[in-house]
Amino acid sequence: MVPDDDGAFAPTTEDAPSSSGFLDDGKNTIGSQLASRLREAIISGELQAGSKINLDKARKTFNVSLSPLREGLARLISDGLVEFEDNRGYRVSSISLANLEEITTLREEFEVFALRESMRLGDVEWEGNVMRALHRLNRTERDAARPETLERWEELHREFHLTLISGCGKPILLHFCRLLLNLNDRYRRVFLTRTSGDRNVSQEHSEIAQGAVARDLDYACDMLRQHVHRTGTNLRDHLATKGIS
Repeated sequence: MVPDDDGAFAPTTEDAPSSSGFLDDGKNTIGSQLASRLREAIISGELQAGSKINLDKARKTFNVSLSPLREGLARLISDGLVEFEDNRGYRVSSISLANLEEITTLREEFEVFALRESMRLGDVEWEGNVMRALHRLNRTERDAARPETLERWEELHREFHLTLISGCGKPILLHFCRLLLNLNDRYRRVFLTRTSGDRNVSQEHSEIAQGAVARDLDYACDMLRQHVHRTGTNLRDHLATKGIS
């Protein structure tokens, strides 16, 4: 699936099979599966910020009816990844420095609170999950010259951050943290297409995880806050050089 010249969907040979490949299995509707596919395309930058989503072309690309497509897009609107305007239709949400700064600030508050609650409530299984997620992440190469390594690293990076806060016992809080991480990942993917990182991120992750399982609340929370803030600052500086205001 690739966007055409006006940013809408244009099927490629691989993206235009004789059937949609989506199956409502009772747990995941076609709409939810479409939302997942579109979410990844937006977060990865495959669908560019501000680009138009042409319903007819998207329907043909995925070989689905308009009803599940609209369902999927509605989910992405609630996630902040898609916008709808009367008489203009659907577009991928735009990006801006102000948007990035808001996301960073909210992540600092929500994720740090969720980590503190996880350290307070998490059990031994949570501790093991955190250390396993850290091990997988730190053993994964991240090389800007090899895009496939960036994709895998991003997947495990997301898993690590979500595992850190998974013991908080607060589903609504976790929902907001996932949403913010998705919004933040859009900016991370842009940044990581040009760099493999400009600091020792693996050490930062290790310090956060070790502090968390040691139940050192102030240390782990401070490390996480600094980690999120530094990432936001690096992304802001990078986007500013691209003329994004």
